[in-house]
Amino acid sequence: MWFVFALITTLAWGAADLFYKRGADESDGYSHLKTAMTVGLVMGAHAAVMLLTTDMGFDPVNILIYLPVSLMYILSMVVGYFGLRYLELSVSSPVQNSSGALTALLCLFVLGQKPDTLSAIGIAVVCIGVIALGVLEKKNETALPEEDPKFRRGFAAFMIPVAYCVIDALGTFFDAYYLDDVTKTPLRGVTEETFENVANTSYELTFLIAAVVIFVFLKIKKQKIVVPAGKDRLGAALCETAGQFTYVFALSGNGVVAAPMISSYCIVSLILSRIFLKEKLSRPMQAAIAVVVVGIVLMGFAE
Repeated sequence: MWFVFALITTLAWGAADLFYKRGADESDGYSHLKTAMTVGLVMGAHAAVMLLTTDMGFDPVNILIYLPVSLMYILSMVVGYFGLRYLELSVSSPVQNSSGALTALLCLFVLGQKPDTLSAIGIAVVCIGVIALGVLEKKNETALPEEDPKFRRGFAAFMIPVAYCVIDALGTFFDAYYLDDVTKTPLRGVTEETFENVANTSYELTFLIAAVVIFVFLKIKKQKIVVPAGKDRLGAALCETAGQFTYVFALSGNGVVAAPMISSYCIVSLILSRIFLKEKLSRPMQAAIAVVVVGIVLMGFAE
């Protein structure tokens, strides 16, 4: 069953990226907030189901204890939604998925943890690919006429998924502290069997609270909540939550094989972007993206 769960996670997160892009309305300055609100509501509903159907002994104080991790993840996702208004999914998804390389570097320089040879190669490959993408995006920007709107946002837009990468890496780095050892975790009332579910539920409930805050903010700004892109946002939220739910089961079954399979879900995003969004990139950019994907897969195999 672990393979089925890993496959569902890979396909779900790849499809979520497609829906995120389709739901990103460039003409709507609040599009990213509406997407985040939708995701928060769906995750909150899933958290409620988990609380009602599982005996995890959830202590509400864990919402506050896990807050630093939750905020990093939520902020990174909102930043990612914002960036999709301006950048092709084919570019943003591989760059965002490079956060694993940055997390590894944080562990190296802050915690003194040395990666194995395969991980080190993967990190180097990802860094080379991302730098190459940035250089190419900058060249494309400067080649455009100054009156073209893309001239003013090309490289700046590219830096948005880079910001996502940094913030998400910080979240993963903090997460390692909370979930590395059940005997040392600051989470309360957890066991070896429940502490991952408790952490995930705390995150989802925090996202629900964020969704409520965003809803109130949008109402104050007199924004319409129901928009044509709403169905795509709901599809993204459902896929994101489904992938997150099956992710734990996939890794618990055969993490050595499941991890590299799931880490390469951006390949699914790339395929879907070509089929449904008709995105076309220059050959140099395709080559740079391929380098990033190879690095991500290598890190997945190392894990």
